Amino acid sequence: MSKYFPFLIAASIIFFIDFYSFQAIRHVFSGSSLVVRRTAFILFWVISIFTIGSIFLFAFYSPFSLPQTVRVIWFGGLIVFYLPKILIIPFLLVDDAGRMIRWIASLFNTPNKDVQPKGISRSDFLMQAGLLISGLFFSGLIYGVFRGGYNYQLRKVMLKLPNLPDQFNRLRIVQISDIHSGSFTVKNPLKKAVELINAQQPDLIFFTGDLVNNQSDEVLPFIDIFKEMRAKIGVYSILGNHDYGDYNNWPSETAKRENLQQLFSTHKNLGWKLLRNENVLLGDEGDQLAIIGMENWGTRFQKYGDMAKSYAGAERAKVKLLLSHDPTHWDAEVSKTFKDVDVTFSGHTHGAQMGVEIPGYIRWSPAQYIYEHWAGLYQQGTQYLYVNRGLGFLAYPGRLGISPEITLIELVKG
Repeated sequence: MSKYFPFLIAASIIFFIDFYSFQAIRHVFSGSSLVVRRTAFILFWVISIFTIGSIFLFAFYSPFSLPQTVRVIWFGGLIVFYLPKILIIPFLLVDDAGRMIRWIASLFNTPNKDVQPKGISRSDFLMQAGLLISGLFFSGLIYGVFRGGYNYQLRKVMLKLPNLPDQFNRLRIVQISDIHSGSFTVKNPLKKAVELINAQQPDLIFFTGDLVNNQSDEVLPFIDIFKEMRAKIGVYSILGNHDYGDYNNWPSETAKRENLQQLFSTHKNLGWKLLRNENVLLGDEGDQLAIIGMENWGTRFQKYGDMAKSYAGAERAKVKLLLSHDPTHWDAEVSKTFKDVDVTFSGHTHGAQMGVEIPGYIRWSPAQYIYEHWAGLYQQGTQYLYVNRGLGFLAYPGRLGISPEITLIELVKG
């Protein structure tokens, strides 16, 4: 029974959201014809029943066994239809609380029939305000699915490193992260992203993890696209928390290991140098730059990474660049124990795929309540951390206010 309890809880939450938000739907269509009202109400409850039924079905049949396109549409639909409903509930709660207070007050007071309300009532105002905000959010989520998720932004950063060897002055590094290829149902957007990457003529490309959502075969339809990425020195990659297949229901441990081995082979097939707790030294001896690649290490997720092992052999490098998927690693270990690591490249947060960023005015995302370092450049002493917002998306198949990112970082001596 305990196996099915989480699905029962999820279905109950969905039913509560639908049952409570339905009063807002009734208010919207209160002035419509009977045919329009019935059509709207039937559609509302059909979606609700389908969603609840799907949740119970997933208790017996894993959603990850569904075709990729179906899975993306289902999870996307859940978010698009239910987040706006959740947003309207606080307005309905305030309205209902007000109704209760007025009802209790009416038990002790004689109503004054001569006083007529003027203008819109408080109850109607709350309902309409909630509907407006919920409707705008719903429209934004729809935009995010069809446009926002593919609105690739090139962000340029220049970092001054005093110990940078002369041969690496003006080194151009493109960082991408969190492709989540299993969330894509079309190829063309990723083709445009690769074209934008190549247009920067990078010396190095860093990919900082989460090539797939759960299974290595998710990337297979996009192999030819990713093979087109070009960097003068090379493409270096690491694994993210999703790459290990830990969130999938495997028939056996052997199947899980084979999946990971296939992902290793995919990186090699792409021409990417996958760094698994190791490093690569570039340049002449005594004047070298180290690229250090950690397996996933986070304070909330898997700890497969071994920084001591990854760092070993890079001690004498003039500049050390670390690829570590989860930015919590920088605060927990890198900035405390490995203070000579100049720049850490991370991803993982996606910037929550939702937020508001207006340079110089506002920078907000739900991600900031979970991660201290959630997007962009951070500095502590002489050490830098850059958190890439990600190229792809997960669960919600789009982005609203937090655009997918390609980062061009130029290293200069100074």
